[in-house]
Amino acid sequence: MKIDYICPKCEAPGRVAVDENCEQLTCPHCQAETRVPKDAIQDERLSRCMVCPSRELYVRKDFPQWLGVLIVAVGIGLSCVTWYYHQVILTFVILFGSALLDMLLLLVVGNQLKCYRCGAEYRNVPGIDSHHPFDLETHERHRQQAARLGKQPPSA
Repeated sequence: MKIDYICPKCEAPGRVAVDENCEQLTCPHCQAETRVPKDAIQDERLSRCMVCPSRELYVRKDFPQWLGVLIVAVGIGLSCVTWYYHQVILTFVILFGSALLDMLLLLVVGNQLKCYRCGAEYRNVPGIDSHHPFDLETHERHRQQAARLGKQPPSA
């Protein structure tokens, strides 16, 4: 399993590879050690975040959302140009092509787990299908809690 997280001590992004027997995460920048809770992996399934005390994780696609938006935006932009020049068939080819490319990325790219509280991202996690997708209510609860504590919440 691979974890991308923000070090609680130096706040630098770090990436580590761990297995289910891992007892601590070591920051590659400041060498700070974060103790992994013993109950983080139960029945070969990640049941809680290994970086913070949160038990709330969600499944999302393992590619940046801006990439999908960029594909659709470029498709719309190009189709506007072809529509202006009265190339109706080419306009629809571009629109459907960009939508198809976006859908193919959605189907081909794998999933990752992400922590609502600290934003840690987990890749190659066994049992990922047993987790739920993003829930706005849970995200908003963590965002409001971070705002009350004066901390910057992770982006969804």
